[in-house]
Amino acid sequence: MAGVPEEVRPSRRQRTGRRAGRQRIGVSAPAYLVREIPPYEILSEDGLARIEAATDRILAEVGIEIRGDDEAIRLFRESGASVAGDRLRFEPGHLREILKTAPREFTQVARNPARSVQIGGHNTAMAPAYGSPFVMDIDGGRRYGTIEDFRNFVRLAYMAPWLHHSGGTVCEPVDLPVNKRHLDMVHAHMTLSDKAYMGSVTAPERAEDCIAMSRILFGADFLEHNCVILGNVNVNSPLVWDGMTTQVLRAYARANQGTVVVPFILGGAMGPVTNAGAIAQSIGEAMVGCALTQLERPGAPCILGNFLSSTALKSGSPTFGTPEPAVGSLVVGQLVRRLGIPLRCSGSFTTSKRADAQAMAESAMSMLAAIQCGANFLLHSAGFLDGLLSMSYEKFVLDVDFCGALHAYARGVPVDDNQLALDAFAEVGPGHHFFGSAHTLANYETAYWDSDLADTDPWETWRERGALDAATRANARWKALLAAYEPPPIDPATDEALRTFIDRRKADMPDAWH
Repeated sequence: MAGVPEEVRPSRRQRTGRRAGRQRIGVSAPAYLVREIPPYEILSEDGLARIEAATDRILAEVGIEIRGDDEAIRLFRESGASVAGDRLRFEPGHLREILKTAPREFTQVARNPARSVQIGGHNTAMAPAYGSPFVMDIDGGRRYGTIEDFRNFVRLAYMAPWLHHSGGTVCEPVDLPVNKRHLDMVHAHMTLSDKAYMGSVTAPERAEDCIAMSRILFGADFLEHNCVILGNVNVNSPLVWDGMTTQVLRAYARANQGTVVVPFILGGAMGPVTNAGAIAQSIGEAMVGCALTQLERPGAPCILGNFLSSTALKSGSPTFGTPEPAVGSLVVGQLVRRLGIPLRCSGSFTTSKRADAQAMAESAMSMLAAIQCGANFLLHSAGFLDGLLSMSYEKFVLDVDFCGALHAYARGVPVDDNQLALDAFAEVGPGHHFFGSAHTLANYETAYWDSDLADTDPWETWRERGALDAATRANARWKALLAAYEPPPIDPATDEALRTFIDRRKADMPDAWH
């Protein structure tokens, strides 16, 4: 350790002890992240106004279709929208007026109240990746997800100190019938974790099942006045809302539960290749969905989501974690703050097929943009691989580790007497080291974020310990976490009521696999 005095160099035994400490399972972390750094205001007032004007023109001149939900169309018609068949058009300011009843900030209550998350304002809640049909790990390779994989990821998210939320469809359990798997998934979130969770959005009756299960867990009256479950719905970009999706959206809003409204725009495919045009489209599509929640039930919590991505134009393949969508997120953040609605943005995006340098570089690009744009809800924070087709065990714990680093990044630079360290300068003086100073000893445990996975040993020690790369270390980490997992306690009578509901619902319908 060149430059460090001999008397303060740690011995190999001490360094080994530090490594053992990094394998700690329990780490104290906040229920949600409070950002102490301001959002990055990248675009001028003129630029923001031009994008808003473009959104208004798209909504007024081109319009948006709602296919298969007459009730949603009726609600918009009665609010003053122009309706021609399935096509709806909105005059400038119409949707913004409706959105005034949407809460700027709300609490999603968790089964463990200490883990409830505050969504909106300067707060960020991080949740795992969502929706992958495949799972992946070093040992088993890429394969279809099962309910046991699903439960494993719920367990890992529960144990992850830097994830605040259990998430939703962390992977698709394709070994269960399509029309019944939501029951087992939500039950896993409710019993294997005590963090906040998401429900099914694949059909309105499945959304209603998830809400009914939440009433069993929390109490029907409690749900009437508190948000305990979120539903994440996607627009059929460009400019189409499927009626099945709007019915799901309305089901959650009608129960006073939260919706996350997200256009999924691949530049060049479901939207223009230019960032400003894609942003204008995204804001307009999402405003329609958020407004519908308020027409269904004024004051229902909603989150305006954004999923900008790009396309490899030579091949047509989707790409994730690229710079243009990342910088676009910063502009989306500015526009959504002007609307006064909580924001969902970005995630650990990557097109890489392995938990490698490409995966982490692309994910870091997206996640930093999410923090800097002021995102309040961060879906896809951990596990995203293979363009979201695969949920990776190794990538999951690598991403969780990076989420921990982002907690330190978002704290910014506190300035007080302790941080300025003037007493330390007086004690140490010119030409001496700070290792043994009173200030260092008082602050060393909390001064820096300490990674669970990064290797900081000298080359010789790293080589002696097997020359392990990050993915190999991550493989050992997720296995250690699952081995140490213990479920949070739940009232046996409540769990029995949930299981009875699930058994009855499964008996009510034949299996469907499509």
